[in-house]
Amino acid sequence: MPMESYSGLARAIHWAVAVLVLAMIPAGLVMVQDGLPRPVQNGLFIFHKNVGVVVLLLMLVRLGVRRLRPPPDLPAHLPGWQRRAAAASHAGLYGLAILVPVAGYVRVRAGGFPVEWLDTLGVPALVPRSDALAQAAQTTHYVAALTFAALIGLHVLAAFYHGVLRRDGVFGRIWPPVGRAGAERAASGPPGDGGAPS
Repeated sequence: MPMESYSGLARAIHWAVAVLVLAMIPAGLVMVQDGLPRPVQNGLFIFHKNVGVVVLLLMLVRLGVRRLRPPPDLPAHLPGWQRRAAAASHAGLYGLAILVPVAGYVRVRAGGFPVEWLDTLGVPALVPRSDALAQAAQTTHYVAALTFAALIGLHVLAAFYHGVLRRDGVFGRIWPPVGRAGAERAASGPPGDGGAPS
């Protein structure tokens, strides 16, 4: 019997954020390198800033969706340590997916720089101009981003473990909301055992 999945909207937001974050990480690393041509650097900064705003908005929507429709329970066959690890890693991922763009926004606005998309929409700066605040936000953004990247790496390894090695149905719960038949097969676990452990 197939396991219960996340809602279609939650899954869509999950994969949209995943794609955007995986694009932002290399952009953020490259844009601060010395000797980069100015047009390339400017383009990467603009991309990084504005996509960060999109990620923040998507995560706020995701939190609202999560509150209205809580995520499905983890499969009963998972050991306790995996349940605790999943809860801790998800809390960290959610928190950092919000903290990183918020700190980035504060760093940019407190430093007196534009956020082009918000400026076009007429959204005023929500923080004052302050070099001290900009420096503190920059440090927070940097440390949080590195921690976020490390957690993402662990998250990907866990997805590989459940989706490829174990094939226990855990990965199928967050499968993209397309190809429903494939998602149901992924969520049901290995053929013949209904997703239960061997």
